[in-house]
Amino acid sequence: MPTITYVQPDGTKQDLDVPAGKRIMQAAIGAGIDGIVAECGGQAMCATCHVYVDSAWADRLPPVGDDEDEMLEDTVCERTSESRLSCQVPVTDELDGLVVRLPETQV
Repeated sequence: MPTITYVQPDGTKQDLDVPAGKRIMQAAIGAGIDGIVAECGGQAMCATCHVYVDSAWADRLPPVGDDEDEMLEDTVCERTSESRLSCQVPVTDELDGLVVRLPETQV
């Protein structure tokens, strides 16, 4: 089972074992990780599950879709080249060890 590391803005880390097929957002919500609001429930309609994916992993993720790209323009915290909506990234076995940083705020 892949392990995903969620890093809070203060540097606190939490590792989660996430079944393949779950979304990064679903795992965080299920574990009660602060910092992911997910107001729309994973429909890429609110940008409140914004995360920064560690650059070493960017090429291993599926490409940003049109809907995700549009929503990333509306994030509260700055969009960077590492920005993703965690509801749009399915966990696969190849993502074991993935690190995502949470923004200062989502809303």
